[in-house]
Amino acid sequence: MILYPAIDLKDGQCVRLLRGEMAQATVFSDDPAAQAGAFVTAGCEWLHLVDLNGAFAGQPVNAAAVEAILAATDVPTQLGGGIRDMATIEMWLSKGLARVILGTVAVENPALVRAAAKAFPGQIAVGIDARKGRVATKGWAEETDVNATDLARSFEDAGVAAIIYTDIDRDGAMGGPNVLATADLARAVSIPVIASGGVSSLADLTALRATGVIAGAISGRALYDGALDLPQALAALKA
Repeated sequence: MILYPAIDLKDGQCVRLLRGEMAQATVFSDDPAAQAGAFVTAGCEWLHLVDLNGAFAGQPVNAAAVEAILAATDVPTQLGGGIRDMATIEMWLSKGLARVILGTVAVENPALVRAAAKAFPGQIAVGIDARKGRVATKGWAEETDVNATDLARSFEDAGVAAIIYTDIDRDGAMGGPNVLATADLARAVSIPVIASGGVSSLADLTALRATGVIAGAISGRALYDGALDLPQALAALKA
């Protein structure tokens, strides 16, 4: 199971939100590239980036910070937030991202997800962010009637590289991930599923790995707060 350190970008800074609320942002660093470098030095194999402003704006906002991270690091990096057309997908991949994450358009324009996955094999992931099993879009500001598992299943034959499943009520709350819901989703599809939201301890990672079906986990606040030691966590996952 791969551990993805998260760098959430708001106004050019590295922040964490509480349950997706932009007004509940805690700034952890004003140098995202340096933070990314620290994660890489600690041994991470991937980085997970989110353009929070972009998720609300529907277009890239923190491009300068993302490009600085890409220039400063050499591990594969995935990015979500505000990526809603083929031109933006192509732009980001051309700048060196290993994978782009499509969230809102997975609900509003699934044909784009399919076209992108065909055009860029292995480089398109679907972000499914849910409250009580229902998908939320546009930076989690809009809730839909779409069931998270149904949405995941709809891309079963599309060739997407991964699904990033976020339980919004757990995100940034340091209360542990929704292991049961994430594992259920992972068993419902053949696409690799990455857990996000509330991953805050070594015990959380162990519980996710113990399911035998979850491919990765994303953690942010716990790494900044020191609740989760990155080198220790990476070593434990390799054991």
